[in-house]
Order: sequence, then C-alpha cells, then structure tokens
Amino acid sequence: MLSKTNNFRRAMLAVWLCLMIACLFYYFTHMDQFNAGQIATFLKSYNSFMIGAYLIISIVRGFTLIPSTPFVIAGGIIFPNQEWLVLSISLLGIIGSATLIYYFSNLLNLGNAIEKIYPHEKLKQKMESKNGLLLVFLWSFIPLVPTDAVCYAAGASKMNFFRFILAVFLGELIICSIYVFSGSSLINLLK
Repeated sequence: MLSKTNNFRRAMLAVWLCLMIACLFYYFTHMDQFNAGQIATFLKSYNSFMIGAYLIISIVRGFTLIPSTPFVIAGGIIFPNQEWLVLSISLLGIIGSATLIYYFSNLLNLGNAIEKIYPHEKLKQKMESKNGLLLVFLWSFIPLVPTDAVCYAAGASKMNFFRFILAVFLGELIICSIYVFSGSSLINLLK
C-alpha cells in the first residue's frame, strides 16, 4: 500500500513539475501575452462569467509560479472604479492558491525533496520561529519574489497553517492594495 502511495506521489510530482516547467517556459517566451492589458482582454471574453473566471485563474495561477501582479492589475482594468472588488477577488485568489499549494506540497511529500537541499528540521525551525512569520510576510510583500515558492516551503516544512496564511494575507494585502488603488489612479490618468 505504501509503495502505491509513493508511486502516486512521484507521478503527481512529475506531472506537476512538467506542467510548471511548460507554463514557465510559455510565460517567459510569450511575456507579451501576460501583461495586464492582454489578461484583461482575455478575461473580458468571458462576459457574464468574468468575475468567476478571474477568481479561478487567480487561484490556479499559483501552481505555475507565474506572478500574480499582472493579474491584479488586469482586475483594475476590467473593473475600473471597483477597487474593493478587485482587491477582494485578488486576495481570495492568492489566499486560495496559497492554501492549495500549502496542502499540495504535503500531498506530494515535497519535504523529502527539500530535505536533500536544506535539512528539514532546520527549515521547520526557521518557519516556526517568529522570524518565519516575518519571512513569509516579507516574501509575500516583496513584488520581485514569487509568493508561491514560500507557500511550497511552508507546506513542506509543515509550518503552522494559520500563522502561514496570516503572514501571506498581510503581505499580499499591502502589495495588492498598492497595485489596485494606485493602478486605478494610473489608468484614470492615462485616459
């Protein structure tokens, strides 16, 4: 039974890695399609299901490690003058994605893979310390680093979920608020 579970985990890990590599390859070779304007145009094609499509894409996006920034800004383009709606959907997508990634990393037993690079106990101690909360918060807040990566590390190290999700929420709340509220001002200036 244990062998079947391990084989399943390995197969899932292989599928996920292939999918992530393919998505990242596509992202880096077609970056022009991942700007806020193109994403907004794509989402507008879903007309009456636009909010649902925006939320689903925001959640699924995390598995690919594609940055959320263009998606948050695209929300401002799609729903101008509805900053609170855009902020709410963006945060729901990011928190939903972070939660799925956290538990997905446990399902795939990524802790064993990370153990080969960085001793699991040291990672767990760092993630569980008060500096771990700060690390996740800063990682979520800084736009140049993918929040999804720290979600995988937190899940693999089995960091306390509520501490983890609180840190992600606070970090993303700040950066998404900056994007949403300053982004709509910039869009209005450009009109």
